[in-house]
Amino acid sequence: MSADDAKVDVRERGLKGQTSDRRLYMQLQVFTGCADAKPVIRAVEASRIEGAVYHDVNDPRGIGILGISEDATFFATTFRELLNTDAFAGLTHRPQFTMFGRTYTSGFEADIDEWLFRRPRRTALNPAWPWAVWYPLRRNGAFSRLNAQEQGGIVKEHAVLGHAYGDADLAHDIRLACHGVDVNDNDFVIGLVGKDVHPLSHLVQAMRKTVQTSQYIQTLGPFFVGHARWQSAARVERS
Repeated sequence: MSADDAKVDVRERGLKGQTSDRRLYMQLQVFTGCADAKPVIRAVEASRIEGAVYHDVNDPRGIGILGISEDATFFATTFRELLNTDAFAGLTHRPQFTMFGRTYTSGFEADIDEWLFRRPRRTALNPAWPWAVWYPLRRNGAFSRLNAQEQGGIVKEHAVLGHAYGDADLAHDIRLACHGVDVNDNDFVIGLVGKDVHPLSHLVQAMRKTVQTSQYIQTLGPFFVGHARWQSAARVERS
């Protein structure tokens, strides 16, 4: 093996030689014991972070906080400091619902900045799409042993299904990689958002029939189902 062969390249790649050393990180933190979300919303809004505040549909005192940043250090500093302010002091953290991941490319994207930055922000922060279903997943070892062509065919089935729901404005997805940064060793975090919750559930149901979900998923969930009570404006990424 030559020295060039041994070099590690961690850049994101797209079509026509596009590369990027940047990516977007998102983290969901969930709490319970919140009877009134207004103080939390005021604190999050005052912090000027990029993100959203959700009511937890499955917990009448539950709340979810989504943070978004290109800088991973943000989650160990600014976001952490926000979650330790007085607005959160009386709440109980639910770490089993914590999800943290980064945007990524598969190498076939025509515009990697659109895929890595603009589309995820528009999707998570669109006020017309307040419903959100967030969940992690882990593929089993058998998928990793497939060759690239076999993996591509399996992933394409999911992609075609997702595009169909997106084109109909029924469900829009955010896909984040979380290899090595998830406490339960998951591979991906998925966010499904839309104007109504039923199509999001319908998409999850439809995906159960795909080869990937039926044969190659080891774990799926837990699922956080939220309705956005506050969303920041999507920021324009730096050039």
